[in-house]
Amino acid sequence: MTVSTSRVGHVEVVTFARPPHNHADLEMLRAIGAAFDAADADRNVRCIVLRSEGRVFCAGADLATKNPVEDGVGEQRNPFYVAAARLFAVKKPVVAAVQGAAVGAGLGLALVADFRVASIEARFVANFVQLGFHPGFGISAVLERVVGRQKAALMLLTGRRIRGEEAGAWGLADQVVAPNMLDEAALALADEIAAGAPLAVQSTRATLRGDVAALVERQTHYELAEQAWLQKTADFAEGVRAVNERRPGQFKGE
Repeated sequence: MTVSTSRVGHVEVVTFARPPHNHADLEMLRAIGAAFDAADADRNVRCIVLRSEGRVFCAGADLATKNPVEDGVGEQRNPFYVAAARLFAVKKPVVAAVQGAAVGAGLGLALVADFRVASIEARFVANFVQLGFHPGFGISAVLERVVGRQKAALMLLTGRRIRGEEAGAWGLADQVVAPNMLDEAALALADEIAAGAPLAVQSTRATLRGDVAALVERQTHYELAEQAWLQKTADFAEGVRAVNERRPGQFKGE
């Protein structure tokens, strides 16, 4: 796993890579958080672009081999979710460039950003119920701020994939472009934000953003409690197997 940074004018480009699926884990979230903190501390940085390498933006946490939620069972705070809440506390505006699947925690990473520029090949997926699981990463609270309560409920209760053009129509993506134009378009939007007076941009953003970091901290505490008992169920074990075997789950409500 690598997280690298580069500078283009007043824009800090933060790139994460954990091939082949860019699965999210604690190390990745902490490294992205450190890059965000450094950007916040640098007066020359006015906007951040969050992107990943490969065909997949982020396929979420790898629940089959290393479930980061398990570390928090029986504890007040889960390290993975502490790191997630830290990302939402970033002070500089963030533009996410989403080139492929943003699933589960990958959707959470995309929602950290103020804006999402998506490839037409992008897929936004909250497939938790298809795993026999409760949403995490604060998604159960943050998603509706972006797409509204009804569309958030539709995504969360069905696990439906929302593809590029539909994501644009929903407001889940702010701009939808051809795959070969993604990085250019994300950087252009970041440059447009960076052209504003930086103190005024940050002040206005703080007003619009409100208490989102505190909301995520509270919500992940609740989400963890729900995930703790659900991951002990037979349905969760079946859901993980089914997803890995690329078949519908055969759930029994137990």
